[in-house]
Amino acid sequence: MKLFVLLSRVPYPLEKGDKLRAFNQIKELSNNHEIYLCALNDTKLHPEAKQILSAYCKEIHIFPISKWSIFVNVLRFFFMGKPLQCGYFYNRNTHKKIRKLINSIQPDHIYSQLIRTSEYVKDSTIKKTLDYQDAFSKGFFRMMKTSPFWIRWFLLLEHKRLVAYEKKIFSYFDYKTIITEIDRSFIQHPEADKITVVPNGVDFSIFKSIQVEKKYDLLFTGNFSYPPNIDAAVYLVNEIFPIVREKYPTINIVLCGANPAEKVLDLQQENVLVTGWVDDISEYYALSRVFIAPMRLGTGLQNKLLEAMAMQLPCITSALASNPLHAENGKEIMVCNNTSEFAHAIDVLLSQPTLYQEISSNGYKFVNENYTWEATTAILEKLISQNQSNE
Repeated sequence: MKLFVLLSRVPYPLEKGDKLRAFNQIKELSNNHEIYLCALNDTKLHPEAKQILSAYCKEIHIFPISKWSIFVNVLRFFFMGKPLQCGYFYNRNTHKKIRKLINSIQPDHIYSQLIRTSEYVKDSTIKKTLDYQDAFSKGFFRMMKTSPFWIRWFLLLEHKRLVAYEKKIFSYFDYKTIITEIDRSFIQHPEADKITVVPNGVDFSIFKSIQVEKKYDLLFTGNFSYPPNIDAAVYLVNEIFPIVREKYPTINIVLCGANPAEKVLDLQQENVLVTGWVDDISEYYALSRVFIAPMRLGTGLQNKLLEAMAMQLPCITSALASNPLHAENGKEIMVCNNTSEFAHAIDVLLSQPTLYQEISSNGYKFVNENYTWEATTAILEKLISQNQSNE
C-alpha cells in the first residue's frame, strides 16, 4: 500500500512530540507499506535527517517555508477567520507542488498529521486520515490562565478559531485519529466519538533500565520552548523546590531538553542544572532518582512520562498529565494536585525505598503492557487499511 504522509515538520531530530509520534509511526508502517514522506520545514534541516528517514521512506520531499511566507499567510488567515497556526504552515506554491506530487505518486491513502497540514489535502478525493493528535483549542484555552493579560486576547481568538476549525475539518477526512480519549472529548463535533484513539508509545530499545550510580535527584524533561513545559519548569524550581530543600538542603534538579527559553535558562543556579539539547536523553533518565512533571497546561499524552516509566523511574505528575495515561495513582505513578502534595510526594519517594521500588516496577510493567509503538501503530494501520478492504 502506498502511504502519502504529510507533516508540518521534518520528523528528525526528535525534540518535539509531533516529530516523535510521526517518526515512530513511519518506522512501524514502513514494515508493510511504501512511505512517501512530504514534510514542511521552517528551520534549518538537520544534516542527518534525510539519511535516517530514508531507511523507512521510499521517497522524501521537503518543502521549506520562508519567514516572508509565514508573515504573509498568517496575515491572510487572520482576515479569513482561520487559525493563525494553519496560516503559519501554509503556502500556495507549496500547495500546488503537493497536489502535483500526489497526482504523480497516486497513493492509496493520505495520512495528514495535525490540522496545520489539512488545508493542503482536504479537497483530495483519495482516502485520507487526519491525525488531530491533540485538541489544540483546549491547549490555547488553558494557556490563557497563566499568560500576561496583553496576550490573552490573542489566545482567546485563536482558541475560538481552533474550536470552529477542528469541527469543520472533521468532515473532509475519511478517518480521524487522536492521542487520548480526553482530547477527543474536546473536539466539538457531533460525531467526535468516531475519532479513533491512537496513543503514543515508547521505544524500549532506547529507553530501558540501566544500572548506574545516580547523579541527580529530580529530573524533568521536554522541549523547553513549549509554554506548558516552561510553566512546569518555573513552577517546579520556584515553588516546589524551596519546600523540598527545607528537608533536603543538597537536593538537585536537572531540566533536560532542547531549546530552553530565557525563563528556563534563568532557573539555573546552585543545585539546578539546565542542559539544553542532549544527544541521548536516556542517559539523564538513568542518572536520575525521581522523575517529576508538574504539568499545569497543555493537552495530550506526555511522552516524557512513558520514557521515564520505561526506564523504571518512579514518576510524579499532575492529574492533568496523569488522566490521559490511565496509570493507577499510588501504585504505578504518584498524582498531585498542589504544591504541598508535590513536595510531599518527593519526600515520600526519597525516604521510603520499598514504595520507591514498587512505583518503579509497577510503572514499568504498566507502560510495557500498554504503550509500545508496535501496538499503538497497529491501531492506525488497521484503520487506514480499511481503505483497501472496503474497495
